[in-house]
Amino acid sequence: MASPSPLPLGPSGSAAKQDFLTLLDLDPGTLKGIVADAIELRKDYERGLRETPLTGFTAGLILELNSTRTRVGFEAGMQQLGGHCLVIDAKNSQLGRGEPIADTARVLAEMLDVIIIRALDQDKVAELARWASVPVINAMTADYHPLQLLADVQTFEELRGPIDGRRVAFVGDGYNMCNSYINAARQWGFELRIACPEGYRPPAELLASTDHASCVATPAEAVADADLVVTDVWSSMGHEADAEARRRAFDGYQVDAALLDQASRDVLFMHCLPAHGGEEISPTLLEDPRSVVWREAGNRMHSQKALLKYLLLGG
Repeated sequence: MASPSPLPLGPSGSAAKQDFLTLLDLDPGTLKGIVADAIELRKDYERGLRETPLTGFTAGLILELNSTRTRVGFEAGMQQLGGHCLVIDAKNSQLGRGEPIADTARVLAEMLDVIIIRALDQDKVAELARWASVPVINAMTADYHPLQLLADVQTFEELRGPIDGRRVAFVGDGYNMCNSYINAARQWGFELRIACPEGYRPPAELLASTDHASCVATPAEAVADADLVVTDVWSSMGHEADAEARRRAFDGYQVDAALLDQASRDVLFMHCLPAHGGEEISPTLLEDPRSVVWREAGNRMHSQKALLKYLLLGG
C-alpha cells in the first residue's frame, strides 16, 4: 500500500502553510517586514507594553540538541504574546524510540499551531515540515541557523540603519552560521566576505548561488572596511571530537581588537554564542565597545516573536 501524501493545507484547511527552514523560504520583502516588526516589538518590550495577539496559540519546541537562546526566546516570547510554548525532549518522546518523523509530524500538527525543531540533520527538519500541516521552524541544524540571522540583522539595523549595501565579514568555520550569512547576503543585498581555512569553507554551490558573497584569502582581507564582523565557534555541535584538529587548522583566525581596528570606524562585532574566549575570539572581545553580542542575544526573543506572528497570523 502506498504511503499517503503529505497534507498541502494549513490547520484551517483554507491556505497552504508557510515553513521557515532557511532564509530562502521567505522573499526579501517579507524578511524585512519581520525584522521591522521585531524592532518595534523590542521597543514595546522596553516600554513595558504587552500585546497578546497569539492568545490561544500553542507552539511545540523539539530539542535534539542543547539550547539556551532559542529555547528561552521561544518560551518567553510566546508567553509575552499570550500563547504557550511546550518543550519536547526528543529523547523522552516517541521520537527517541524510533517513531517515524512523518507520524510524529502528523500527530503534533493535530495538537499544535506551530512546530519548532533543533536537530543536526536538515533533511530531518525538512521531512517534518513535509508531513506537518502546521508551520515548521528550523531552530538550527548542521546546515543552517536562519533564526540567528533574523536577530543579527535586527541588531545591525537598530544601531546602524539598513544593512542593504553594507559590507559584512565572516571569519571562521564555513558551517551553519556562515551558510545562513550567505543566504542573508542574497536576501538583503549586502556584501559578504568570508575568511575560512582551506578545508573548512562553505559549500561551493551555496557560494555560487549569489553574487553577494565570496571567500577571501585572509581574515584581514575580509575585515577591511567592514561594517559588521561576525564569527562563530571553531567546534560547533557535532564537531567536539575534532576540537584539537580544528584549533590547529584555525590558527590565525581569531577575531581580536587589532583585527577589528582594520574594519570601518563604526564597525559592530557579533557572535551567536556561546563563545570560547582564547579560541575564535580574544579573551576580552565580548566586552569591547564595538561588541553588541548581548543585545544580539536579547534580540533572539524579539525576532522569534515577529516570526511567530507572521507565520501564525499572516502579514
